[in-house]
Amino acid sequence: MAATNRPLAEEVAVGRFRKDLYYRLRVVELTVPPLRERSEDILPLARVFLVDAARQQGRPAPGLGADVADQLQRHDWPGNVRELRNAMERGVALSRGPRGKLKSYERETRRRKR
Repeated sequence: MAATNRPLAEEVAVGRFRKDLYYRLRVVELTVPPLRERSEDILPLARVFLVDAARQQGRPAPGLGADVADQLQRHDWPGNVRELRNAMERGVALSRGPRGKLKSYERETRRRKR
């Protein structure tokens, strides 16, 4: 499995990507829109990432309060799913209680709002 945000067919055409490698990788092609175009996926993904991060860190998984959920929904996620995952990992690490506190996520979501 491979992922890119570049149009590889165009990259091959202009000589910036190897043609043989392109055809080797292009068995099944899936196009997944960026997270900013799939706002309905933000909270379900955030919850999964919270649980995963909590398990990895040996901590209880904080919940998402309404204020945090609102912040997450309004952010445009220029770093896409990786940015959301990192924000949730940071939220678990900085969480001080059973509910995710806004300040745990605030730095990530404050920069860009829709």
